[in-house]
Amino acid sequence: MSTHKVAVITGASQGIGAGLVAAYRKLGYAVVANSRSIAPSDDPLVRTIAGDIAAPSVGGRVIEQALEAYGRVDTLINNAGVFVSKPFTDYTDEDYELVTGVNLRGFFEISRRAVDVMLSQGGGHVVNITTTLAEYADSRVPSALAALTKGGLNSVTRSLAIEYASRGIRVNAVAPGVIRTPMHPAETHDLLAGLHPMGRMGEISDIVDAIVYLETAPFVTGEILHVDGGQSAGH
Repeated sequence: MSTHKVAVITGASQGIGAGLVAAYRKLGYAVVANSRSIAPSDDPLVRTIAGDIAAPSVGGRVIEQALEAYGRVDTLINNAGVFVSKPFTDYTDEDYELVTGVNLRGFFEISRRAVDVMLSQGGGHVVNITTTLAEYADSRVPSALAALTKGGLNSVTRSLAIEYASRGIRVNAVAPGVIRTPMHPAETHDLLAGLHPMGRMGEISDIVDAIVYLETAPFVTGEILHVDGGQSAGH
């Protein structure tokens, strides 16, 4: 059994996920980091597990390997996500399978197993990464599949928070605006900055700091924390 608390982070090879790995190590956690392709770590307290979270059995395997390595799971961060912006009638069946596979199936399988482990330990914390666009649509960014899937994650965040509130498991979400990550080519940055009332994109550190806050806030559960440069307040 690890003497460290253990955080499992999906989508951990770059961007927000990689920032979270570093932040949780700084908090003293051992980290299990998953993404489709992720290099081994030379830190003995970072275990990397390659695998597509949308594929059946991968989520369960990540949690089993976390238990094998460290004996416990204290925090799960469902950071892996896919965003495809298209007019609704242009979405294909393949788009639907991709977005629901990562955003919903990926969440479901790994979270189900992680919560089971947390129940046996007497507590834990799940954080879901959603998007402001799920609640506040923007005519400039058609995003029905994000609304369908990330809106579901917002709802299930509240549902699970209440289901497990008396059993020591907290469930929260962070809803980012557009964050400057490798996902967004540099030539799109000016346009994306203009989607926020503050007139800029968010930084990886903005999201990481929000999650660290939730991690250290024992009386906060069922919260959807908007880190979006004012998008959720209006335009």
